[in-house]
Amino acid sequence: MQIQFPEPVIPDHVPPALVLPFPYIFGMTTTADPFGDWATAVHDGPAIFYTPYAYPGGSGAWIVRRVEDLRKIYLDTDTFSSKDFSPFSKLVGETWTNLPVEIDPPHHAKYRAFINPLFTPGAMAKLDEKIRAYAIEYIDSFRDKGSTEFMADFAFEFPIKVFLELMDFPLSNTQQFLEWEYDLLHVADLNKIADATRNVVGFLREQIEDRRKTPREDVITYALNVEIEGRKLTDDELVGFTFNLFIGGLDTVSTNMGNQFVHLARNPQDQQFLKENPKRIPHAIEEMMRAYAAVTTFRTCTKEIEFGGVKMMPGDRVAMSTTLAGRDPEEFPEPAQVRFDRSPRHVSWGFGPHMCVGMHLAKREMRIAIEEFVARVPQFAIQPDHEIEYHLGMIQPVTLPLVWQPA
Repeated sequence: MQIQFPEPVIPDHVPPALVLPFPYIFGMTTTADPFGDWATAVHDGPAIFYTPYAYPGGSGAWIVRRVEDLRKIYLDTDTFSSKDFSPFSKLVGETWTNLPVEIDPPHHAKYRAFINPLFTPGAMAKLDEKIRAYAIEYIDSFRDKGSTEFMADFAFEFPIKVFLELMDFPLSNTQQFLEWEYDLLHVADLNKIADATRNVVGFLREQIEDRRKTPREDVITYALNVEIEGRKLTDDELVGFTFNLFIGGLDTVSTNMGNQFVHLARNPQDQQFLKENPKRIPHAIEEMMRAYAAVTTFRTCTKEIEFGGVKMMPGDRVAMSTTLAGRDPEEFPEPAQVRFDRSPRHVSWGFGPHMCVGMHLAKREMRIAIEEFVARVPQFAIQPDHEIEYHLGMIQPVTLPLVWQPA
C-alpha cells in the first residue's frame, strides 16, 4: 500500500547525514518481514537518526533503536514527555488525553493509584472462566472445518468479547468496535482517524452518562465513584480513561496474538513443545513478545538536550519502537532466534512509570488462547499459497489463514 505524503519538513538542527529512510510507516502494509530483515537493517545504522514520516499523518521523528537508550528515555519524563503522544483528541478539537499513558509524573502516579486495583493479577483472575469460555466457543466453531482465517475468526473478536465483558457493554457492539478500531489504528487518512475518534468518544460519553443514571458493577461506574485529591474525575478525565481502555483493550491483544500464531504456524516444533508443556506457555509468550514486538509510541522533547550525541530540541518527536528494541543485537544475542529458554528483559510492555497497566489481562488472554488452541486443534500451518501481509504502525497480519487435518 502506497501513501502520498507531503514534502518532508526537516528541522534545521537535524544534520542531513542523520536523515534516513525508515520502513515502518504508519498506515501502510507490506509483504516483507518487518521483524527480520527490516529490523536488522535499521540496527546496522546509526544508534539515533531522524526520519521524515514516522508519526501518524506523516510527520518526522527521531528513531532510537537501542534498548539501553530507550530505557533512559522512558525514565526521563522531564525531558521526554508522554503528553499528547497520540493524535486522537487534537484531531477532533477536544481537550482530553489518554489517561494515564499521556500523563507525566508526578501527576501520573495519582491516576495509576486508582487504575491499578482494576488490573491486578488477582482482579484479572476473576475473568478466567469467561475468557476461557469465549476462547473455547470460538475454537470449537471452526475446529472441525480444518481451516480458519485466524485474524477474523478469532484474534480480532476474542479480545473484544473480553473487553465488552469488562466494561459491561453489549456484545452486539463487536462488529462496530472492529470497524472503529481499524480506522483508529490502521489507516493513514487523518479524516478517517478523526471520524472514528468521534464515533468512539460519542459512544463512550453515552455509556458514562448511562452509568451516572444507572450504576453497575463495572469499570465505568468504578471510575465515576473514585476520588483523586478529594475530587471526582472530570468529564475529560473519564473520556480519556475509557478511550485509553478502548485502544489498549482491543487491538494490542489481537496484534500480538496474530504475530504469535504466525510464529507457531511456521514452527511446528514450538507448537508441539507448548502442546506437551502448557506450563511453559507464559514464558514462551514473553519471548514472542520480544521477537515480534509490534507497538510504537512517542515522546515529545521538552527542552534542548544532547542525547546519544544527537541534538534534540523542544517539540521534537521521539519514536519508541518496541519492534526495534526487541531485535537489538546489543541486548539480545542472536535476536532473530526465538528460544523459549530465553529470559528476555524486553520493553514490549513499556518500561518505568508507564509500564502497561493492562498487561496482566493481555497476558491472560494470550495464554488462554494458546492453551486452548494447541490443545483442541491438530498441528496447524499457514495455508500453503498464502503470502502474509502486515499492517504497519501497529504491526499485525492483515489475514492469517491456518489449515490442519481435522481429527
